[in-house]
Amino acid sequence: MATFSAVTRQHILKALAEYDDRGKDAFLGVYGFQASPAGTLVHEDKVYDAKAVLGVAHRYATGRVAMAEELEGGKVDPVAILRKHGFEVAGAPKSSAATPKRAPRTPRAAAPKAAPARRPAPEDRPLAICPTCFTALPATGVCDECA
Repeated sequence: MATFSAVTRQHILKALAEYDDRGKDAFLGVYGFQASPAGTLVHEDKVYDAKAVLGVAHRYATGRVAMAEELEGGKVDPVAILRKHGFEVAGAPKSSAATPKRAPRTPRAAAPKAAPARRPAPEDRPLAICPTCFTALPATGVCDECA
């Protein structure tokens, strides 16, 4: 289970920058996310998938991507976390606790959908993290902020 206490605004901004660099489809595909209509993060007049951005921000904070399954089911409230860090999330209620729960759907006769295969990214190896300021270390292994 992913915890998001280590995620800061800087980690979210890094995830947004990567989202811009890769583009929506590549970003979602690399990290195994599907487009989520539940909430979109709006930053500098651009729209982002809130769950995917938070999952990748978790990677910048801890070295491990929070998978889509960890952000679903009501255990984690991505909207509240992003709003806590000062981001605007559209298409979601102010409090997800106020959202009424739907009854589970009954399965249809059709075969269940298989989860999309996660395509590994070339840089999907754990990042070296500075133990003092918790930012990603450059290739030299020496923190630019603390050194």
